[in-house]
Amino acid sequence: MGSSSKKPETLVLEARNDATKESAATTTQTGIESKEAFYASPLYDFLSPFKLVTHQWEAKYIIVLFALILKCAVGLGSYSGYNTPPLFGDFEAQRHWMELTINLPLSQWYWFDTHYWGLDYPPLTAYHSYILGYLGFFLNNKRANWFTLDESRGHEDLDLKSFMRFSVILSEVLLYIPGVIYMCKWIGKQTKQSPINQYIAAAAILLQPSLILVDNGHFQYNCVMLGLTVYAINNLLDEFYAAAAACFVFAICFKQMALFYSPIFFAYLLRKSLFQWNLGRFLLIGLATVSSFVLCFLPLYLLGGGLSNVIQSIHRIFPFGRGLFEDKVANFWCVSNIVVKYREVFSNEELKLYSLVLTLAGLLPSMLVIFFWPKKHLLLYALASCSMSFFLFGFQVHEKTILLPLLPITLLYTSSNRSVVSMVSWINNVGLFSLWPLLQKDGLQLQYVVIFCLSNWLIGNFSFVTPKSLFPKWLTPGPSVSQVSATYKRRTLLPRSIFWKLVIIISYVAMGITHMLDLWVLPPEKYPDLWVVLNCSVSCMCYMLFWLWTNYKLFSLRNQSFQSH
Repeated sequence: MGSSSKKPETLVLEARNDATKESAATTTQTGIESKEAFYASPLYDFLSPFKLVTHQWEAKYIIVLFALILKCAVGLGSYSGYNTPPLFGDFEAQRHWMELTINLPLSQWYWFDTHYWGLDYPPLTAYHSYILGYLGFFLNNKRANWFTLDESRGHEDLDLKSFMRFSVILSEVLLYIPGVIYMCKWIGKQTKQSPINQYIAAAAILLQPSLILVDNGHFQYNCVMLGLTVYAINNLLDEFYAAAAACFVFAICFKQMALFYSPIFFAYLLRKSLFQWNLGRFLLIGLATVSSFVLCFLPLYLLGGGLSNVIQSIHRIFPFGRGLFEDKVANFWCVSNIVVKYREVFSNEELKLYSLVLTLAGLLPSMLVIFFWPKKHLLLYALASCSMSFFLFGFQVHEKTILLPLLPITLLYTSSNRSVVSMVSWINNVGLFSLWPLLQKDGLQLQYVVIFCLSNWLIGNFSFVTPKSLFPKWLTPGPSVSQVSATYKRRTLLPRSIFWKLVIIISYVAMGITHMLDLWVLPPEKYPDLWVVLNCSVSCMCYMLFWLWTNYKLFSLRNQSFQSH
């Protein structure tokens, strides 16, 4: 029977039923979406037009291009050592390594003029400098003025700056970005996140402010070592254990600081092979590890003067003679040195021992958990806890070393738990804050402020200040920021725990006060580094608390899985 023959009361009832079903469907969809960690963020709004299956692939390229544009914009600013002779800074160090590797035989790489930015990183860094040096040589129309041995020291040509900035971007595109996107998709599928949220998590990781300002501002190639580590983690997730071991060895052979992660890789691989009675897997992992080290160091032996050259490279890589610490850094030793003058009380050998004992004690819980409960969803927490232990208690740690703990921490943006994302966001802000003295010295204050505000705004940390009453709908074009409840918006900034809410709020207040003092109040003449020490103290307290939180998460999640987390 047609609708025209129905009674008016029946038609009204059917219309109400249809509306109720449609409303329920909308509520269900919104409820599913609002469970995702980055719902109610500008990133969600910007990428929401690509939620359709036919357009999802475009979101990946949009976030990569946006990240690259932002990194290029930061690269327009100053860099480490700009116009500060005679040693200049890290920019000159990286340029100098290109200079010496393309001009000298391999047998002299680790021996040449060690008092002026002598090569002190493992062989893969040297090979990387060699390749980039020749690339720059040809791009410069084969003129050697960028890399003329000795004569090019302190070269600050704008074309050279553009090439060096480009070399960082190229390294990141090849060795960091693909691994991050793959991990976000892999974990997103395990935790039932939508494709759009997977790409938002990738964007949040690629826009990590500390890495951008150190690599693309200050100037280094940390993205290579971190990217190789991400590839190693991805191989663990895919259960390609030999490939994971090889990738991790390559990360160590690029920058020795990757050893911060080694206890976790060792414990995980050992449990997955020898202690699961898989002798073939154990032998294959061992073969991959040894072969990778041999592959990296063999040229130094065969082409570089034999065993003495290999020993010299290792001596340059591990400079234990420098002492417990050099510059002010936000770790246990530097902060507690305010009260106990370690270098006046203990010898260098004693400090090495104490540092080793504290570091081992700090990483032992994470190592034991990952050995007895070798579960994939625990890997990032274990790596974060272990590397943070090295940073807090290790020997000869620099301020930029915080990038190592920040890698697995930032990768936790893949979590679907909003409280975890809030904690990750907070410690990323603390990490950036701890780099302020370094970035201020480099003349990157503007970049610091802009990147801090932009990165927090994009992931929704400022959504609580964009209510409908202040901003029209066309300023928040997506479905989340302008419609979601105020309660949810507050959760994007702070976790659910009252304790952590207080900790985070107090830490932000302390960071704000420190910045105001540093900008507007001169320190006492007797204590010219007072504000730097205050910065380190605030940051160190936050790092210690976060390190405890990662250990708590390891123990509380050890019996869960990706699906339940």
